[in-house]
Amino acid sequence: MNEAKTNAERYLAIWNETDAARRRALIAESWTEAATYVDPLMRGEGHEQINSLVEAVQSRFPGFRFELIGTADGYGDNLRFSWGLGPDNGEALIKGTDFAELEGGKLKSVRGFIDLLPEAA
Repeated sequence: MNEAKTNAERYLAIWNETDAARRRALIAESWTEAATYVDPLMRGEGHEQINSLVEAVQSRFPGFRFELIGTADGYGDNLRFSWGLGPDNGEALIKGTDFAELEGGKLKSVRGFIDLLPEAA
């Protein structure tokens, strides 16, 4: 279980990283080259597109941060965790659950589901 938490926190750290160079380095360390990300609102393949998705979320929700909700769990190369997105030190206004597949300890694919999305978002 500790490994699941570490992987989930590393993933969320990418979404919170505002320094572009540092974020790109974290993506290179944590995602496979051909990694994919998809949720009901966006999708991307490869490091550059994933980075662009992160930049888009940060631009749309300035000052918001992702936090792990509950306990991350996993088995084999599978990871599941829930997250919240809201103002720093504030209540999460958007919530979701992500399912990830790992390969060699790196993220190969992430499938995101939105659990709570206010109409104004």
